[in-house]
Amino acid sequence: MLRENATSVLVWAALMVLLAATVGVSFLHLGSWNTVLNLGIAVAKTALILWFYMHFWRTRPLVRLAGATAPLWLAILFGLALSDYVTR
Repeated sequence: MLRENATSVLVWAALMVLLAATVGVSFLHLGSWNTVLNLGIAVAKTALILWFYMHFWRTRPLVRLAGATAPLWLAILFGLALSDYVTR
C-alpha cells in the first residue's frame, strides 16, 4: 500500500512538472514549435495517466490494442481534414 501511494505521489509530481512545462512553453515565442512541444507534453501526460491511474497495463490485450489504435485513427482523421484544408 505504501509503495502504491509513493508511486501515485511521484506520478502526480511528474504531472505537475509537465503542467508547469506547458505553461512555460506558452510564454515562449517559438512559432509553430509551440504546438509541437505542447502536443508532446500532452502525450506524455496522457501516457502517465493511462499507465498509472487507469491501470492500462493490467487490462486485457484486446483493450490495450483498441487503446493503442485510437491515437492512430485520430491522426488519420486529422491528416485527412488537414489535407482537405490545405488543398482549398
